[in-house]
Amino acid sequence: MKKLFSVFKYTKNYRKETSLNIFFNVLFSIFSVFSITLVIPFLKLIFDSDMGDYQELLANGLPPMEYTAKYASAWGYYQMAALIVVYGKSKVLMWICLTVFVMTFLKNICRYFAMYFLAPIRNGVVKDLRNKMMKKSLELPLSYFSDERKGDTMSRMTTDVIEIEWSIMQTLELIFREPLLILISLATLIVLSPYLTLYVFLLLPVAGLAVALVSRSLKSRSAKGKAVFGQLFNIMEETLGAMKVIKAFTGERFVQKRFENVNAEYNKIAIGLYRRGDLASPMSETLVLGVLMLILFIGGIMVIDSNSSLTAESFIGYFAVASQIVPPIKQITLAYNNIQKGIASEERIEKILHAENPIVNKPDASILGTFNNSIVFNHVSFAYHKGDSGYVLKNINLTIPKGKTVALVGQSGSGKTTMADMIPRFYDTDLGEILIDGIAIKDMDIDSLRKQIGVVTQESILFNDTIEHNITFGLDSYDKEKVIEAAKIANAHEFIMQQPNGYDTNIGDRGGKLSGGQRQRISIARAILKNPPILILDEATSALDTESERLVQDALNNLMKNRTSIVIAHRLSTIVNADEIVVMNQGELIEQGSHKELLEKNGVYRKLYEMQNFK
Repeated sequence: MKKLFSVFKYTKNYRKETSLNIFFNVLFSIFSVFSITLVIPFLKLIFDSDMGDYQELLANGLPPMEYTAKYASAWGYYQMAALIVVYGKSKVLMWICLTVFVMTFLKNICRYFAMYFLAPIRNGVVKDLRNKMMKKSLELPLSYFSDERKGDTMSRMTTDVIEIEWSIMQTLELIFREPLLILISLATLIVLSPYLTLYVFLLLPVAGLAVALVSRSLKSRSAKGKAVFGQLFNIMEETLGAMKVIKAFTGERFVQKRFENVNAEYNKIAIGLYRRGDLASPMSETLVLGVLMLILFIGGIMVIDSNSSLTAESFIGYFAVASQIVPPIKQITLAYNNIQKGIASEERIEKILHAENPIVNKPDASILGTFNNSIVFNHVSFAYHKGDSGYVLKNINLTIPKGKTVALVGQSGSGKTTMADMIPRFYDTDLGEILIDGIAIKDMDIDSLRKQIGVVTQESILFNDTIEHNITFGLDSYDKEKVIEAAKIANAHEFIMQQPNGYDTNIGDRGGKLSGGQRQRISIARAILKNPPILILDEATSALDTESERLVQDALNNLMKNRTSIVIAHRLSTIVNADEIVVMNQGELIEQGSHKELLEKNGVYRKLYEMQNFK
């Protein structure tokens, strides 16, 4: 039961709206039942044409007061008799009809206001959940996303959140409106005929048990369906991002077949979910209707029996109230099914919200205001997954003095990029530590650390926005003149001014409207504007043609002036002037020194250099 209402916790920021929703649902339930009970005096007025009965009732007066259903009924008939004797049947009939109309009007007004206050809860919870999931996604380390499919994460932030919205709406109705409507109806039935109501109490749980048996597997089936739907999202995301490769390798049929197979699997699960969910409502209605028919038979016998205290008009009113139990039971059935789906979605969402984030600030983290001396790798070892038998980095010892350019070279997979990524704490060391100015970076405030570092990657990561906003990304305020100056240093200003709207030109998804060299120079301009004392260049020119490489390399040379630079390069010709070159192999530092020194050692570096310069 606790798990059933677990989604209710998301409404804690909307207590006022929740309280008002409950209040109007309570009024709705009261007006719903009592507008129907007025059918009893209405029928009595029509069927009973003898005024003498009412005069006799007034003459006898009310019986001694007692808290029983019989007294409540007698009091009601006494008051009606008084009105009939004074005003006549026609006026009283008109008042009853008017009262029914007013109560029905108020019932629907309350229903509207209940939904009115539910709207900000439903949409507000969706907004809050998406905000939380995005915030958590931005906080999680890069290692988390290497293990998770992006499409599945997107599915959780969209379809699963919508399931929570429906689940919350259904939960509010399941907890308050529908049960309250049933309880008020049952209380009214007890007042009208305790004997008949006993059969209702005995038979209704049977209907509830049958519905529960049908619905109990919805949660697991729904969870499986959402996982498969996440695969669909992932295929779509990959396909749209790799369209050029797909077409170049004529992989359209392969991708389409893969998509259709996953889509067929999801279709099969969805059909099963719909069929099982759709079975619950007609089953509950049929079972409840069977109970009502039994009540109709037993009540009819009681009315026919002249010794029974149940009058015809009371029985018709009783049956009218009893029939009102059917809609809320159907709604509870549907709500229960939706809540089961919501629980499955909640578990998927909670997996992200409660994902472990090992890279966090310590309570007493120090602020790195300036970079003054050096970056030191002190016996650093690292594995992407805890417990891995093999480390990606193995006992790395390296000192990078301020203002120097250090190049990391070696074969692919040797650990160059991983080593560079550990400086801004994209990953944390498993053994050893990294120090900046003698302070371990794990003891530093993460934001203050990363503000001292600029990164230019091999793949230019740009956003579907204007050139200006891409250059100024991450800055709360900036000077337009400095943006232009940064673009000029990056050799980007000239081609920017040739764009249709200059710096206000939108560059499309991932900068698709620009060439590779142009995108890279925008990335360099972004790093120049940030003006960081520490610079990481990860294969910044390897994907460019000769002319673009020259322009980008000139921009990089401008960028590296008076900065501490860590350069990852496959093209050794681009780093021959580095102050120190570090040669990596299978996670180990095997050689280091200047270009000239390493050539003289006649080791791994010389072989790599000669291979690239072989003619």
